[in-house]
Amino acid sequence: MNNTVNEVLQFVNENDVKFIRLVFCDIFGNMKNLAIMARELPKAFEKGVSFDVSNIRGYKGISETELFLHPDPTTLAILPWRPQQGRVIRFFCDIKYADGRVFEACGRTVLQKATQKAFEMGYCAKIGAECEFYLFEQDEKGRPTKIPHDYADYLDVAPLDKGENVRREICLNLEEMGTIVQSSHHESGDGQNEIDFNYNDALTAADDLITFKTVARTIASTNGLFASFMPKPYNNQSGSGLHINISLIKNGCNIFTSNDDNHSKEADSFVAGILNRIKEITVFLNPITNSYNRFGAFEAPKYITWSHKNCSPLIRIPSATEENARMELRSADPSCNPYLAYALLIYAGLEGIEKGLKLPKSTDINLLNIEDEISKEYDKIPENLGQAIQYAKNSDFVKSVIHEDLLNAYLNEKSNEYNLYKSQIDKWSFEENQYFTKI
Repeated sequence: MNNTVNEVLQFVNENDVKFIRLVFCDIFGNMKNLAIMARELPKAFEKGVSFDVSNIRGYKGISETELFLHPDPTTLAILPWRPQQGRVIRFFCDIKYADGRVFEACGRTVLQKATQKAFEMGYCAKIGAECEFYLFEQDEKGRPTKIPHDYADYLDVAPLDKGENVRREICLNLEEMGTIVQSSHHESGDGQNEIDFNYNDALTAADDLITFKTVARTIASTNGLFASFMPKPYNNQSGSGLHINISLIKNGCNIFTSNDDNHSKEADSFVAGILNRIKEITVFLNPITNSYNRFGAFEAPKYITWSHKNCSPLIRIPSATEENARMELRSADPSCNPYLAYALLIYAGLEGIEKGLKLPKSTDINLLNIEDEISKEYDKIPENLGQAIQYAKNSDFVKSVIHEDLLNAYLNEKSNEYNLYKSQIDKWSFEENQYFTKI
């Protein structure tokens, strides 16, 4: 929905809007919001709305105490589950200093710079996410339990699949908010579901993912359930991944369009660039200790490889044409900050094009069940959060993309998190307490 400020103000006046939610994310991708009355919206567009960052995790020490939220008028969405009299609408916001300077730790700004870089090189990056999550029952006091909503399997139907009505409600609410869903289904785990989104520009795709997580939790709660995006809530069940599909449009054509598995050299180089930098950016794709429990099982990747048809490598390039042509990154999970994750992937791919990197030979064997001798031939994704932190700390590439203050704050918090994890005797209980209800 492309709205000018005047159109937005007219919409507010004509549609009984009383409350405005100003939404932003902290550096870890956790959604925050501040509500203002509708009469304050003109001033918000003109000058921004101040907020205190001193109590927001990750912001302390990297900014002035007071920052300003500037609503993006193109992100207007009515919250369908709120009252229809005295409506509530939402805007995503860019974060700025009092003098109008961009706040370096604003994820939307980092991603906007990445898309601008792509534009200057003649490309438009389109992203479509596939997000998995679990639905759990709540107890009599509304607290989440570890009892799954159902015991259905991949693509099952009702009555085995008890999640179909919840998914339906999530999808309809998302569409009312302007987020277009492509498909939804039951996944492999007990109580596990997946919702996939249409391709969109990178910034809108990141906004949509944040919107989706909020809608899923809200609709689950109204149905007496709890939606968890923890990457690996069960040791013996499929983990929840975030498959990131990326297309590049140049002169109106998708460069990933392939015939007989032959795609453009630019597409090859884009993928090669991501493979080249994947170790250095993994801490942003898989940012919690629990993320690393997924790798190497239930089709989650472990090795830095790619393939056309095999689902076990890190990147898959399906044989597809036009808008469906893409590369699919399979390692990321829903605990990531999508603004930083998408930005780093775009920059890494563009670097591959700039340097003319060659795509290595595809890997067409099942990497989930290979012998130890064969596995030694392949480089691995970082095996734990500590390794991922170290790769990022030593990366000149990451330092060139992420502002020093933001990077230091992010990695310091993650280092503290990993050190706390290492000190635990019962690491599984620690992860449940740390992540189950918070991710």
